[in-house]
Amino acid sequence: MLEHGGKIRQAALHYGIPPEDWLDLSTGINPLGWPVPAIPLECWRRLPEADDGLELAACGYYGGDSLLAVAGSQAAIRALPELRSPCRVGVLAPTYAEHGYAWSRSGHAVEPLAPNEIELCLDRLDVLVLVNPNNPTGERFSVEALRAWHGRLAARGGWLVVDEAFMDATPEHSLVAYAGTEGLVVLRSLGKFFGLAGARVGFVMAWPELLERLNEAQGPWTLAHPARHAARLALADGVWQKTARQHLENSSRRLADLLTQFGLAPSGGTALFQWVECKRTPTLHKVLARQGILVRRFDDPAGLRFGLPGAEAEWLRLEQALRGLS
Repeated sequence: MLEHGGKIRQAALHYGIPPEDWLDLSTGINPLGWPVPAIPLECWRRLPEADDGLELAACGYYGGDSLLAVAGSQAAIRALPELRSPCRVGVLAPTYAEHGYAWSRSGHAVEPLAPNEIELCLDRLDVLVLVNPNNPTGERFSVEALRAWHGRLAARGGWLVVDEAFMDATPEHSLVAYAGTEGLVVLRSLGKFFGLAGARVGFVMAWPELLERLNEAQGPWTLAHPARHAARLALADGVWQKTARQHLENSSRRLADLLTQFGLAPSGGTALFQWVECKRTPTLHKVLARQGILVRRFDDPAGLRFGLPGAEAEWLRLEQALRGLS
């Protein structure tokens, strides 16, 4: 299993701090997520059904009509490599490690690519996998560049796979509108922007034939009934979405300013996290953890990813901890 953020119980055991006393900034999940209402009892008593309105709500929210609900985008990340014969796969580096791992474990030849290497290497690839905006660096690829790369890959039967897990705050940069075209796969999730990571709800946007194969591979009842219910309501709540986008933009800017104030100027970020390249990564990570603040540590490249605090008391706690670093 690869390393991920959010392992509060593990951190609590290691540092001797009770789980409830931690400030978890390690996941990039909206700390003020969509307010889930009470779940109707029928959601617990009945099997989920595909015609409950979830897909319709998703089409309305994403602006595309060729999609499939999956148990979080992670399910699709693991399943997609099984739908191609072994081939040459370029994966953005650094990025979310599950992508390269999934393609490699399925027998594909995986080549890590820095952003500036993609253009030169594209014509020898069968599949290109990107996260946009990237995790953890926050780097963003333009719609124009991605569409051009998709065209070159699709012309010879190749795929462009774009993971848009952190795109919801800036939907104008999404490729969803083009995802019905053969050779383009777009992944989305309700975990980050909506703060519903525990529901394990995601969507694959792609051409119909691929979606049919993926649907057959995942089998029936992929999403639990309560998860489908909550996701449908969240996707339809345009008022909350508009407010959340503005709040996240303001909070991300505030976090960048706070980190800069204490000598940790971010080198990139999104509406949900800031990325700080730093040679003192192990030391800073440990100092913060000893104060019950968990951030995401990366060793290659060396850096820390800071998620957003939620309540004002959490912002004050982070500021005090950063002040102690200087």
